[in-house]
Amino acid sequence: MHEIDLVRLNFSPASLVALNFILAFVLFGVALDMRFEDFKGIKTAPLATLIGLLGQFVMLPAVAYLLVLLLEPAPSIALGMMLVAACPGGNISNFLTHFARGNTALSITISAFSTIGSLFFTPFNIAFWGSLHPGTAQILHAVSLSPMEVVLAIVFLLGIPAASGMAVAKRYPRFAERAHKPFKILSLIVFGLFIVGALAANWKYFIEYVGRVVLVVFLMNGLGLLVGYWSARAVGLSEYDRRAVSMEVGIQNSGFGLVLVFDFFNGMGGMAIVAAWWGIWHILSGLALASLWRRRTPVAAG
Repeated sequence: MHEIDLVRLNFSPASLVALNFILAFVLFGVALDMRFEDFKGIKTAPLATLIGLLGQFVMLPAVAYLLVLLLEPAPSIALGMMLVAACPGGNISNFLTHFARGNTALSITISAFSTIGSLFFTPFNIAFWGSLHPGTAQILHAVSLSPMEVVLAIVFLLGIPAASGMAVAKRYPRFAERAHKPFKILSLIVFGLFIVGALAANWKYFIEYVGRVVLVVFLMNGLGLLVGYWSARAVGLSEYDRRAVSMEVGIQNSGFGLVLVFDFFNGMGGMAIVAAWWGIWHILSGLALASLWRRRTPVAAG
């Protein structure tokens, strides 16, 4: 057992309830800009959608596991890597794809299916990959993680807010059109301030241990972006589509990962710091890559 595995971040029950509601608030705001028609995108781009989902729910978790075997981090850091890799795509992936001049419609389609797919694949990947490693299996056994409890958490934290936002957008399209941008910005600001406050309350732990997760997060995020891009290229997708798939695979919903850490793992230090640093780093890496791509018009953008 490593020292970081014993660290428990300072997070009150009231703060946890607030975090759950804020995440739901964020997802509702994001969903105001989604339509049920987004799911029909699979008819026009079935292969690209499938590659994106395989990258998110199969290839990235496998990459995380291989990195654990290669780098041998502390068990709580290893499980944090597996948990983040098991999460659905991040809320900013659509914006980053658009900024990178990629296929935003494809990005939205993959995000929509990713949110639904997380009901099964997130608990499955955490349980499956976590059970293969002795250190992480010990943590899962100690907390008696129930996949059904994770499914219920996903339903309440992702499924219901997303469905509600989409239903409001369908029933009141004018309101949704006017409200989705300010609502999304406000919700992300509130979420960001909450995370900053949580980090401030645990600043000593964050500063002391963040150095231990910088390399693993850098490698996993970079490999996720590469796996998405090169798998899309391998099946003959255009540059326009590759950029979308890359962002969807490499950008994960680490905020949701943080909620799972506090809901089911009592704020275990290594896991929480991986999720928190991922939330910071993937924005920086995503913006850097999108800025690079933005300079070049993608081939076959039609």
